[in-house]
Amino acid sequence: MAQDAGTLTAEDRARMQQLLQELSALKQSYAQEVRRLRELDMQIQALQARVGGVAPAGLSQAPVVSPTSPAAPTPAPAPVAAPAPPRTEEGYAGTAEDAQRAQDAESRSVADVKQQNTALFNRRLTLENGISYNRYDRKQVTLNGFLALDAIFLGNIAIENVESDTLNYNLAARWGLSPRLSLNLDVPYIARKTVYQKGGAGGAAAAIAQEETDGSGLGDISASANWKLFGERGPWPETVLNVGVTAPTGQEPYGIPWRVLERDADNFIRFAVPEEQPTGNGLWQATVGLSAVKTTDPAILFGNVGYVRSFARDFDDLDNNPLTVNPGRVELGDAFYFGAGVAFAFNERTSLSISFSDRLNARARTRYDGGDWVKLIGSDANAATLSLGVTHAMTPSATFVGVLGIGLTPDAPDFNLTVKVPYAL
Repeated sequence: MAQDAGTLTAEDRARMQQLLQELSALKQSYAQEVRRLRELDMQIQALQARVGGVAPAGLSQAPVVSPTSPAAPTPAPAPVAAPAPPRTEEGYAGTAEDAQRAQDAESRSVADVKQQNTALFNRRLTLENGISYNRYDRKQVTLNGFLALDAIFLGNIAIENVESDTLNYNLAARWGLSPRLSLNLDVPYIARKTVYQKGGAGGAAAAIAQEETDGSGLGDISASANWKLFGERGPWPETVLNVGVTAPTGQEPYGIPWRVLERDADNFIRFAVPEEQPTGNGLWQATVGLSAVKTTDPAILFGNVGYVRSFARDFDDLDNNPLTVNPGRVELGDAFYFGAGVAFAFNERTSLSISFSDRLNARARTRYDGGDWVKLIGSDANAATLSLGVTHAMTPSATFVGVLGIGLTPDAPDFNLTVKVPYAL
């Protein structure tokens, strides 16, 4: 009998362990449903607060049973005063204002990603301070001679290297005029330094000449507008139309005198550098594009596509020779850009993103007065960049944005680092 009792006790223990596991699983499932009910409750209160400030009866005041408490019988209705709102520290919204704040906190990381890729229409005014650093490094081998017997090179070999560092401070203002329209103004200040290296100085292949120039000043100011075409609904993303114009407020690169450092015996210029670096392109430009954002918790998908049109402009001097003046007209090639990426919201304050962008520029051309249009060889470009970014809500009004871009093609910067801090007023 003792052995049978022991066997029964072991079976009872196994059965008890199984029941406890089932009970734990049911508690977890029930707790998730309770959290979902709380989220829906806060969202409904927030929407009701936007409409009229009154919470719908039977929703916000419906008690939620704790998953660990036993079920209690339903009390008979009585003509008593309305129950006090649940406590906010337990995850409930006591008032419509609490519900609105809770919903804003939950969607903060999504809003920060949208602000960087489309626009935010519910913020009246946002000031943005941003600093970006770009690094270029280009090497080119120049051969001045000919091949003997298709194998032996006779002549001079010169290795040219151009290293450029650009620091751009951008002050931007974003105005949300309505739930569908926002305006933007970007004012950049650019500081640039470029180092030129020329191999084969003086005709000696081992000699290297080096010269450095810099320049700083106001860049090209741009103004743009965002119009929400469609809101996010079902499988369709939020789609925004972007239009903008860029004014040639920076120092244009045309007509800047070049400093001649070396000539050959035939007075041919072998090495020359500009006296200063430009801060703008000198032409008016118009931009039109579309951007889209789709939230699929916990991921946020975004993409954009656009077209940039440059308008031809006359200049008093297109020649780099300080001894001559040759007026003419410049027309930069139009550009087409596109990009896509994904961001992951780790929590209500922080998100990490990865994206790809590409910009294709057509070839530019110039025309001196009385002459024909001439296309500039090498002025077309394909600049592709892979970017890694992070956004973090530092305060209810300020957000930290950091982006590291890695150039994938020779026309793109080797890398660029951008830090921005949007501040909502």
